[in-house]
Amino acid sequence: MKWVLIVGAGLTGSLCAALLRKEASSPLYLAVWEEAGDSGGRMTTAISPHNPLCTADLGAQYVTCTPQYDKKHQTFYDELLAHGVLKPLVSPIEGTMMKEGDCNFVAPQGVSSVVKHYLNQSGAEVYFRRCVTQINLRNGKWEVFKETGSTELFDLVVLTMPIPRILQLQGHFVNLISECQRQQLESVNYSSRYALGLFYEAGTKIDVPWAGKYITSNPCIRFVSIDNKKRNIESSEIGPSLVIHTTVPFGVTHLEHSIEDVQELILQQLENILPGLPQPVAVKCHKWRYSQVTGGPDKCPGQMTLHLKPFLVCGGDGFTQSNLDGCITSALCLLEALRSHI
Repeated sequence: MKWVLIVGAGLTGSLCAALLRKEASSPLYLAVWEEAGDSGGRMTTAISPHNPLCTADLGAQYVTCTPQYDKKHQTFYDELLAHGVLKPLVSPIEGTMMKEGDCNFVAPQGVSSVVKHYLNQSGAEVYFRRCVTQINLRNGKWEVFKETGSTELFDLVVLTMPIPRILQLQGHFVNLISECQRQQLESVNYSSRYALGLFYEAGTKIDVPWAGKYITSNPCIRFVSIDNKKRNIESSEIGPSLVIHTTVPFGVTHLEHSIEDVQELILQQLENILPGLPQPVAVKCHKWRYSQVTGGPDKCPGQMTLHLKPFLVCGGDGFTQSNLDGCITSALCLLEALRSHI
């Protein structure tokens, strides 16, 4: 039995795990390690500490299917729609840039439910708060080190975390990748921003005519969403949640500032956009150091094979677009690279 480790429980890693389980010609032990405390990656959904049914999407807000991928990825969309993981976005989003043929979808249970759907399909052993620090070769296998606990051996390793995190790995890994590969990986750039989630008591009213709105006249805030309204969910038992995404320049400028200071600055600017908001019962501020890819290697779309025997490969949105279709593309490319090894 081959032992396979996927590092990163975001969309690319979870879908890759599901595809591997489906396509494997022999039994696999499949593990997914995630540095954070939950799955989702940039499709993260935060939960109110006062009501687990009150949630807020702090990463991706909705999914856009373009004509370019409509037929190519139709089976993936059809399955997610059939399982109720996605549904058409019908609530008004002001300022959205829709192109002819585009279709928008939301996740009724929060956008992280897309990732959880694929993890469930994979049957993988999923471990949280496991931060990989170095990778060594040992007796024809990969010895993987984490911040705490003993090392573990794997036959194949798939890296799907942000590329700067890959480049920070120590051990034999440092000398296993070629200078050309390193230069290509270093060419990937990410934008940075913050997201703020505000959770309210049941019965609270936020009276605006939209479910989401792109802001063009504020130096701090780029997007605001009434998350339950965006998903077209109204309930007397669940309070509304409000999501704010900052502009990239604000994110870059305040990247190393304290979360508390950044949160206060965002709330001050929010008062200018939505004056007189009720007091939330909880607030969650999240830093996206690696938000969206702004440039990457064009010679290895979807994945980059780093070592053949034993097999080591990396993929994710550093090699494709930072959206659902990009992650599907990368997961399919990873599957193709792994096929002969499983």
